Amino acid sequence: MSYSNGVKRGQNDLATKWHGRKLVREMSAESAYEYYPIGKHVVIAPGVCGGRPTFKGTRIEVKTILDCLREGRTIHDVLKSYPSLGRAAVNEAMALATQAFADQFSLQAA
Repeated sequence: MSYSNGVKRGQNDLATKWHGRKLVREMSAESAYEYYPIGKHVVIAPGVCGGRPTFKGTRIEVKTILDCLREGRTIHDVLKSYPSLGRAAVNEAMALATQAFADQFSLQAA
């Protein structure tokens, strides 16, 4: 079921959770791709990977890439394993994770 603004039931909750970010809809020859932008490359796409952050246009979870880096793999090695990703996307994921970490601790200190 859709609301009058075209957002499907349940998606409104995601928009609120992601600080009022608006659902973006991009059309391709095959279908529509809907997502909430977290950054230029990192998105939350309803119905993709359980709503966990992924890289735009993929089903590659940000957590998967961050886990690879945490395990000691280099960015170069990760990009060889995931050729649909670019260095800018991985750098953005690391920056967003760093910011989330900093935000978490600043909230706890307050």
